[in-house]
Amino acid sequence: MPHPGNRVLVINPGSTSTKFGVFTMECAEWVSSVHHGDEELKQFRGRSMMARTGYRAALIEKALVAAGYDPKHFAAVGGRGGFLPPMACGTYLVDDALVEELRLAKRGEHASNLGAVLALRFAQAAGVNAYIVDPVTVDEWQDCARISGSPLIERSCIGHALNIKAVARRFARESRRAYADLRLIIAHMGSGVTVSAHRGGRMIDNNTPEEGPLGPDRTGSLPVRGLIKLCYSGQFSETQLDRMVFGEGGLFAYLGTRDLEEVERRIDAGDAKAAVVYEAMIYQVAKETGAMAAVLEGRVDAVVLTGGIAHSERLISRLRTYIDWIAPVTVYPGEDELQALAEGVFRVLNGEEEAKRLMTHEAASKGREALVIGLE
Repeated sequence: MPHPGNRVLVINPGSTSTKFGVFTMECAEWVSSVHHGDEELKQFRGRSMMARTGYRAALIEKALVAAGYDPKHFAAVGGRGGFLPPMACGTYLVDDALVEELRLAKRGEHASNLGAVLALRFAQAAGVNAYIVDPVTVDEWQDCARISGSPLIERSCIGHALNIKAVARRFARESRRAYADLRLIIAHMGSGVTVSAHRGGRMIDNNTPEEGPLGPDRTGSLPVRGLIKLCYSGQFSETQLDRMVFGEGGLFAYLGTRDLEEVERRIDAGDAKAAVVYEAMIYQVAKETGAMAAVLEGRVDAVVLTGGIAHSERLISRLRTYIDWIAPVTVYPGEDELQALAEGVFRVLNGEEEAKRLMTHEAASKGREALVIGLE
């Protein structure tokens, strides 16, 4: 087994699973995943995401020990970044300010908020630093993308930046072209769906978690007036409404399951409702892909499909019938997030990149001005 100084632990918590692995500079030495079923997650309903920290940490530690790893022997630990202030791309040190932002969850509750906290828990046990890489709030939008339609509400860039950026770099390498020279549409399809437009090496627009296609447990865009009526109906609290939109929407709301394979089995068994909802999800992903083609003025080098849902040949085949006309379609099933986390951590350990720190609350309050400075 390699020396601890050559190994990092990386952790990627998702809505229904926690993926983690041990990486060296050369390869993924060991990778594992723990699924969190609906029955297991019931105990946390109505509680903050941070309430799940101990539950997930125990599962990770149990798997590490079973695989022969001492949780105290790592050079560093990386975790997926959560809902933080708008940030530049890069690797960030997990410190008190960053953890406090995630604990307060002012920008929303999400499983990715646990990434830094879990990483810090294992890093403290090992006496090393914890990092996040390309968090979900990486913001490279063009200015016109921020306009929502009301000056009271600005669109905020949130999406699956870690996997999307990793996939963009992978596609560029395999195409033997510079990422900055490509015009790409990249659709990450997991528990939530992020469809993004890339130009000049930047992600210039994407749907946010409160927009775009429905997913396994996200509603995506909703009719605004209908949502307003629900808000004032007196039937739901703010927390219940938020959970209904973000965590218990989409396939789960219609069909009672987040499991795409289960939905496909129901369709094969003749479930007409499952067939309609399944088709609606594909239809909405296709619509969002077409919207991003417009963002790129119709000049698209490739459409790249990725994320866990991309493992479904059935879904990908149907989606192609909608989008093949836009550009050649490349599929990278699953995600490269663990590898991307490890690469970011090693860039810091090897002195190739200096770890950034979360901007101060004062700087964050300046919004776009601070962000632009950070990106220069």
